[in-house]
Amino acid sequence: MVVNGTVAEGFEPVRDAFLRNFTALGDRGAAVSVYRHGREVVGLWGGTRDVDGGGEPWQRDTAQIVRSATKGVAASVPLLLAQRGQLDLDAPVGAYWPEFKARGKERATVRDLLAHRAGVPALDRPLTPAEAADPELGAAAVAAQPPAWEPGTDHGYHAQTYSWLTGELVRRVTGRSIGTWIADEIAGPLGLDLWVGLPGARAHRVGRVGGIEAPEAGGALRARPKRSVTEAYADPASLTRRAFAAITPLPDENDAAYRAAELPASNGIATAEGLARFYAALTGEVDGVRLFGPATLESARTEHSAGPDRVLVVNTRFGLGYMLHGSTSPLLSPGSFGHPGRGGALGFADPESGIAFGYVTNGFRTSVTADARAQALIRAVRASLGG
Repeated sequence: MVVNGTVAEGFEPVRDAFLRNFTALGDRGAAVSVYRHGREVVGLWGGTRDVDGGGEPWQRDTAQIVRSATKGVAASVPLLLAQRGQLDLDAPVGAYWPEFKARGKERATVRDLLAHRAGVPALDRPLTPAEAADPELGAAAVAAQPPAWEPGTDHGYHAQTYSWLTGELVRRVTGRSIGTWIADEIAGPLGLDLWVGLPGARAHRVGRVGGIEAPEAGGALRARPKRSVTEAYADPASLTRRAFAAITPLPDENDAAYRAAELPASNGIATAEGLARFYAALTGEVDGVRLFGPATLESARTEHSAGPDRVLVVNTRFGLGYMLHGSTSPLLSPGSFGHPGRGGALGFADPESGIAFGYVTNGFRTSVTADARAQALIRAVRASLGG
């Protein structure tokens, strides 16, 4: 197994952990990037671009779908609009999107929407993949949906509906789609290989993804509560199953039309460096560009939701759109914030150490919030910092 790329002096443990992900943990193709204080200190890649081992070797600029790691990018847009004075986080969502007030959701605030407290994680009638790709249909379905709980009073992971919640809010405020806004205001200025709505001209850089078996046991959700997330997901009537099945059947993530759609809950495509560089710019300056000011940064990573998650069943912690360090989403330190993608990808920042991290893979597992391969890399980063 050949690992390509470089690590700065002191970060050799990350290379060792990355290699072990292939030799012991079953990775097929993957990349990891770590920034510290605005400079890349780890940039590694290896394996094949396609999960089945065919095709070309993984290159430095190979990109992959990152599933729910997209949510961390999506959440930054309302926060940046608030920072610019274009959006009030404490205003009702209905102040910008009047149709959303229907069926008892009139008191749901933008803050509730970002922190998974809006009460609409599932749809009574799931959308087909083609319908889900139509932003107007998705927004109308969420607006018409009665809440599963009184908005603002509890939290539950909005696995799929986060796409239409954030996408329509941004469109109502700016007149632009969220994917266009990200391209114009985030990816462009920072030179990121990161897209929500993959341009056709970049399609050749994206490998095929798929499920792979986990050779090791365990994972972040191995401590079984009274009802595990796996059991809840297996129950068609559960809120867990209904939330993840808001798009039915599940889309083909290798389909060009799905990749070109703008679904900021689930279908962002990025390189590892694109994810890490994005998080580096949330917490500090990267080549003259900084996204979050100090107040926005603190708001993003301040706990807004905590405790038993109505969808994921286990305890979760959320800031404004970001998962926070905890037992089900272990990151680098208590001050870290970011977002995993189900079964693999992860992006996060740790302001105290100046670390920003991105991991992408073409092999997805069944883990929901934490993947053993990403966790091994986090431990190696911690060891490199002397922790």
